Amino acid sequence: SPDSITVDPTHKYAYVVNADVNNVTQYTIGLDGSLAFTGTPMVATGANPGSITADPSGRYAYVANFGSISQYTIGADGSLTPMSTPTVAAGSTPNSVAVDPTGKYAYVANENSNNVSQYTIGADGSLTPMSAPTVAAGANPNSVAVDPTGKYAYVANKGSNNVSQYTIGPAGLLTPLSTPTVAAGAAPYSVTVDPTGKYVYVANEHSDNVSQYTIGPDGSLTPMSTPTVATLVAPVSIVTW
Repeated sequence: SPDSITVDPTHKYAYVVNADVNNVTQYTIGLDGSLAFTGTPMVATGANPGSITADPSGRYAYVANFGSISQYTIGADGSLTPMSTPTVAAGSTPNSVAVDPTGKYAYVANENSNNVSQYTIGADGSLTPMSAPTVAAGANPNSVAVDPTGKYAYVANKGSNNVSQYTIGPAGLLTPLSTPTVAAGAAPYSVTVDPTGKYVYVANEHSDNVSQYTIGPDGSLTPMSTPTVATLVAPVSIVTW
């Protein structure tokens, strides 16, 4: 049951979260793009891991487990090593971790708590809950993304069929925009921001399509003139490059 894959910022390593065996498979990426196991092919996680994220520096990685976040350092060969404090608490059913472009802050969408956990990232990569440890989201938030400027964050709420939109303050705290949500399709499952910071895309599991938005000067989302594009059945993930 591999659930999620991520590539580190150097494009040298790839990591796959395996939900039913509670581990991460780790690979090096060859010059031709092919994968080969690292010296340590697998590393343990918490129970039922759902996703993995590497920080922008390529030194740390974080895994969303059923009730916690596992935190790792990334070695010279790409292998993950649990930190001295291997896990940090999150909300109920954390499904997605996003790290801001500065590598100072991390955010976790907690599906069954209807909120987002927010952390500062220490010099050693460890997570510490912020003074306001959570911020409200919509129903059943499943995915969180931060724009490339580090000014805005977006959360796909699959239970309320919308996307929460936030500004990111100087201390990393999320504040809902004056229009706190924008409509999406049925069961929006995954949200991503394109590398230019101009566009946002949301995979809608039960609508069999992708919602597409432009990002305004204040970070707010506006549906494009063609608001959706069709996919095959039940899309649950989207990536931009």
